Amino acid sequence: MTDGADVFVHIGAVERAGLRDLRERQKVRYELTQDQRSGKSSADQLKEI
Repeated sequence: MTDGADVFVHIGAVERAGLRDLRERQKVRYELTQDQRSGKSSADQLKEI
């Protein structure tokens, strides 16, 4: 969990979680993962709270 910072979420992670989309201020849990090629971080393993 971050301290209110924005985290990139790929639509594929949303779909794998069984969600249709994410709404602003929607609360979810996630694991922060790092892309091995680009080094960029993104949210994965989403679960709605």
